[in-house]
Amino acid sequence: MPSFDTVLDPNLVEVKNAVDQTAKEIGTRFDFKGSSAKVELKEKELTVWADSDFQIGQVMDILIAKLTKRSVDARFIDRSAKIEKIGGDKVKQVLVVKSGIDSDTAKKIQTALKQSKLKVQASIQGDTVRVTGAKRDDLQAAMALIRKDIADAPLSFDNFRD
Repeated sequence: MPSFDTVLDPNLVEVKNAVDQTAKEIGTRFDFKGSSAKVELKEKELTVWADSDFQIGQVMDILIAKLTKRSVDARFIDRSAKIEKIGGDKVKQVLVVKSGIDSDTAKKIQTALKQSKLKVQASIQGDTVRVTGAKRDDLQAAMALIRKDIADAPLSFDNFRD
């Protein structure tokens, strides 16, 4: 049976390169001179430090621009974390680099495929969703449907087997 895997997999090397370029630009920009603005990447966690909420916004703009230049989708960065105040007037924000499909998104994919009446089956396998079908055309239609319906996650497709 033909099949493919739907995955959420960022290129962590390019994310690291974008963080390094962001740090370099922060060091050279005049509006960041003398400030504590910086970005660090540990595992799949980005930490942004700055002197104010406004500066965190500026650092995030630089980071998103560098990620985009390196062909990394900005939707991989989970920006839902709150900005925390640390000693004095300093603030930090911890951001997570999304990797692997969470269970809610996997269920959305599965229900979207069931409701579409395509002759494919979706099975959740850990942090991937395997889609199988009898015809290659059905699988390609399923890919198009997933791209259209699940727009909030930068999904990609691996292991296309015929």
